[in-house]
Amino acid sequence: MTGIRPMEPSDWPSVHAIYTAGIATGDATFEAEPPSWDAFDDSRIRDVRLVACDEDGAVIGWAAASRVSTREVYRGVIEHSIYVAPDARGSGAGRRLLGAFIARANAAGYWMIQSSIFPENTASLVLHERAGFRTVGRRERIARMAYGPHAGRWRDTILIELRRDDSGEADVAST
Repeated sequence: MTGIRPMEPSDWPSVHAIYTAGIATGDATFEAEPPSWDAFDDSRIRDVRLVACDEDGAVIGWAAASRVSTREVYRGVIEHSIYVAPDARGSGAGRRLLGAFIARANAAGYWMIQSSIFPENTASLVLHERAGFRTVGRRERIARMAYGPHAGRWRDTILIELRRDDSGEADVAST
């Protein structure tokens, strides 16, 4: 892998393909298909969208986040996603991408990054644990799958979070 860089609109075909491959596993998301570029662009925070590229410059992974709420008091809380192309899994691309994403989110002033991960997605849980995320809890039967190998089944998710060391209690209290 050669590097991590900001995601550009021209990366969408690769991001879409990686997202589609993740969806096909049945253990990455409740979504049945990736959104359109416009829907993705409208719902993801621009300053923390990243892609990982291989030696040839091909996109092999991506990370992005959405705000958890439009309320001002939650302005520093985001929910992220990270996906790695099937042929790049196990290469360290996810670790480097997540590290860069955390650094970018911290620099942008976000004080908490969270995600919900299926318990069966052990690779993602281990990746996040190694990056310092903690498990907050298990959401039991939070939603029913509409597609794939788990269609019709209720699924649990593991809620994880990572707080900045300087989580800014004064900033929160002053708003």
